[in-house]
Amino acid sequence: MALRQHPIQTLVDDCAPLAFAPLPDIRVADASGSQEDPPDVCWHRADLVVERGELGPIFDRYASLHGPGHRLADTTHFLRALLREPVFMVSSSIYLTGRAPLLDPEHLWFPVHADGTIGVPTITAAKTAVLPDDPASDHPDCVVVPDTEALDQIAAEHMVRTFAPLLQAVSQHTRAGLRTLWGWVLDITHFYMLNPARFLGRDANAAWERAHSLGDALVTAGALVRARPRLFPFSPEHPRGTWAVRGTCCFDYKADAEHGYCVTCPLRSDADRMPEFHSWLRDPALAP
Repeated sequence: MALRQHPIQTLVDDCAPLAFAPLPDIRVADASGSQEDPPDVCWHRADLVVERGELGPIFDRYASLHGPGHRLADTTHFLRALLREPVFMVSSSIYLTGRAPLLDPEHLWFPVHADGTIGVPTITAAKTAVLPDDPASDHPDCVVVPDTEALDQIAAEHMVRTFAPLLQAVSQHTRAGLRTLWGWVLDITHFYMLNPARFLGRDANAAWERAHSLGDALVTAGALVRARPRLFPFSPEHPRGTWAVRGTCCFDYKADAEHGYCVTCPLRSDADRMPEFHSWLRDPALAP
């Protein structure tokens, strides 16, 4: 009898052709994603790292050795090290496969290296929400939900349950506002559907609508946000002429004044960002 793949393997396969696909290390049976354990690494589970008060010292070491040099920019870089891969897994899976991996803090691990860097986050269980007509609906790791609204709702609830304690701890330690931290999460939740759509030449508006639905569910589940990202069609007639503007600044400009605002920064004017966007069409290698 042929071995049955885990439902998450479909996402791994669908991400293979993408230029940008930062998946976590997925260590579940019947899925190919496991990396070798690096030497000199200390593993921290997402729930216990908060309960034991370990997140502050991890941040301090990371920021002092690898941060860009400003407290707010250090904080968003730290969030990127912790949460980029888990958010990408959920967002891209919903868009590419119609399945929603259900995060939980008991099965999300952060490998912290002796030099203060944070390795690829690791997932050790992959419960997945699927629709009734999904071929994997009878898999023991699948949770069947009636429709896409329910799928977004359960995915968002698991994201908030997993991320909220981490964001609260980071906010308390760094004094960065929770709306800033959640705004970063909401922004990349949208971008991580738009990015595959743009790379694959698919309808950017449809991808954005799908991301917006998940964003609505995140807000309903408890994500605190001040502003939402917005779609930005800088060359609507071109199949890759649409990108987006963040709702929340990442504050990189505070650590690098010469670099200035990012092209997607909400503090930058649309007229000012337009030439850089158009350069992506002339040289696709410049695009994310």
